[in-house]
Order: sequence, then structure tokens, then C-alpha cells
Amino acid sequence: MKLLRARSRHNALPQLGELELALLELLWQKPGSDVKALASRLTPDKRPSISTLQSTVERLHRKNLLNRSKQGHAYIYTPVVKRGELMGRLIGDVINALHDGPAETILSGFVNAAASIDKDSLDRMKQLIDQHERKKGND
Repeated sequence: MKLLRARSRHNALPQLGELELALLELLWQKPGSDVKALASRLTPDKRPSISTLQSTVERLHRKNLLNRSKQGHAYIYTPVVKRGELMGRLIGDVINALHDGPAETILSGFVNAAASIDKDSLDRMKQLIDQHERKKGND
């Protein structure tokens, strides 16, 4: 499995594997699921054993990415971080690891990435920048 490695000192994230990210995605879609519910939502060809899933959600819990509460004989898991927050932190870690000094390198990378997603992404990026500036002006 591919691993994402955190590099940022102040915002460091633990390593996250593909299964961990897949389970987080399922929990963002439907928080408050137990392991059996998560297993039923994975495609059969990508479904590991229940014990592997239990180990994986336990790891996510130890990494402080999931909360859990006991309900009967099972734990119910909910994400601690929102998808956008985790994505921002992961992107921040990549930027910190690869940043070569000039802001243009980072900004150009974002523009290129947005342009490659779809034709509306650059417009949405402009809207987000404008929204951020308005919010910043109100603070």
C-alpha cells in the first residue's frame, strides 16, 4: 500500500495507508459506523478481513483521527477531522516538504492542478480567493 508521510513539524500527521484513507472516506460519508457496517460498504474485491478492518480503525483511533464509543459489543467510530481539514493538512505537509522558497512555485502548482481537474476549477479557485479576502477584511 502507498503511504503518505507527514513532513511538517507543527502540523504533522501520522502516516496514512490506502485502507486508512478509504475507511476515513466511508466515515466522512456516514459517521457513526461500526466495523461490520464499514466492511459491508467496501467492494468485495477490496474488502479485507474483519480483523484487518478492526486493526485499521484501531490504528486510526490511536492516531487521533477517529473517536469511538462502545455500543453493545461493538465500537462506533466517527472522524475527528473533516475531509477538507485533513486534505489541507496533507497538502501543507507536501508543500513544506517540497517548497523551494518562491511562492510562485506553490501557486503555479495549485493553478496547474486546478486546471487539470475540470474547466470550472480555476473559476472556483478565484471565488474561494475572493471569499477568503472578504472574510479577511471583516476580521
